[in-house]
Amino acid sequence: MYDFSHMEDQEELALKLAEYKSEHAALDEMIERALHSGQPVNLFHMQQLKKKKLWLKDMIQKLESALIDDIIA
Repeated sequence: MYDFSHMEDQEELALKLAEYKSEHAALDEMIERALHSGQPVNLFHMQQLKKKKLWLKDMIQKLESALIDDIIA
């Protein structure tokens, strides 16, 4: 589990959130391109990419929650 309480302010959280969202979108595009390229797909590599994408999605949700908690507090 990741704890974002060490991050000092909303700006730092927002920057990390943007970084994760960008990486998530890039992985999504890479997966889609590989699946629709007509080339053979390395299933192990595809599984790794999807796991990383899922991890990023979880981190994005945690950061968004942390940002909302900071705004409410």
